[in-house]
Amino acid sequence: MDDKSANRRELLDRLKLDRSQPEPEGQGGAVLGGAIGLVLGAALAGSAAFFLWPETTAAPAATAAATQSGGSAAPAPTPAAAPPESGGTVLSASGYVTARRVATVSAEIVGKMQDILVEEGSVVEAGQVLAHLDSTLAALDRDVAASDRDAALAEKQNADSALKRLLGVTRGSVVSEADLTSARAAAASADARLEAAASRLARAEALLEKYEIKAPFAGVVTSKDAQPGEIVSPSAAGGGSTRTGICTIVDMTSLEIEVEVSESFISRVTPGQKVTATLDAYPDLEIPAHVAAIIPTANRDKATVKVRIAIEALDAKILPEMAAKVSFKDKT
Repeated sequence: MDDKSANRRELLDRLKLDRSQPEPEGQGGAVLGGAIGLVLGAALAGSAAFFLWPETTAAPAATAAATQSGGSAAPAPTPAAAPPESGGTVLSASGYVTARRVATVSAEIVGKMQDILVEEGSVVEAGQVLAHLDSTLAALDRDVAASDRDAALAEKQNADSALKRLLGVTRGSVVSEADLTSARAAAASADARLEAAASRLARAEALLEKYEIKAPFAGVVTSKDAQPGEIVSPSAAGGGSTRTGICTIVDMTSLEIEVEVSESFISRVTPGQKVTATLDAYPDLEIPAHVAAIIPTANRDKATVKVRIAIEALDAKILPEMAAKVSFKDKT
């Protein structure tokens, strides 16, 4: 029972007449009139209190309803559907800038890092040397292979001269068939040894080139992962202290935006559809784009479909992994 009801009850109790006491003669009408006046006054006071009392019980309900419908406690869906309008936005979604061509450059062989020629932010061309491994032993192997090739070449030249001399003797001279056969066999053997030596030299030179790490394509270095003196390897088999990557290169001409669209709205998206994108970092920069592809699979856990957005006008402000928002335009 609240304070207002308690006050009313107390007023009514005071107005009750005690019938056990005899009424003074001549005062019955006055007492009755006074009681009626007090009852009417209490009724008017209660009505005024009822109308003037602040409405405190409806406010929490309205606040709770507002919190449930539009407050931060209710999670919003990833894509926000907009009503279809001619030439307007039919769907909005958020995602990130990604690169189609990105590579972590590593060595093909195990070796000790000698020097690194790039830093974060360096612009490199395809085939540019990024780093050197210590190639002392590989260079010695190449020199040995080159010496073997030279020796085999000299042996072949001698064998060819001996065979030519036997074949060019004057008529009437006696040349045994055995000598001619032996000379031909020596020339063929020298030729085979020369080919083998040349192959070993080519292999040594190819191996020596692997001590130079080159850029697979043109791009920008986004991370430098190794330092001179570290051991690098194409895999982690060398142990925890072995580096598997030297640097990461991103092809900035291959940037695009990846967004996830709810299955409920994917019917509003078609390949080639015009899109306007904005970056969270630069909300005033409108990026013209279009739908490059709809990945033909859905995410079962999130009930979304991935959509690739091709950027039509690249800008230096657009960087990989930036957050972006896209607006799909009306297909009509």
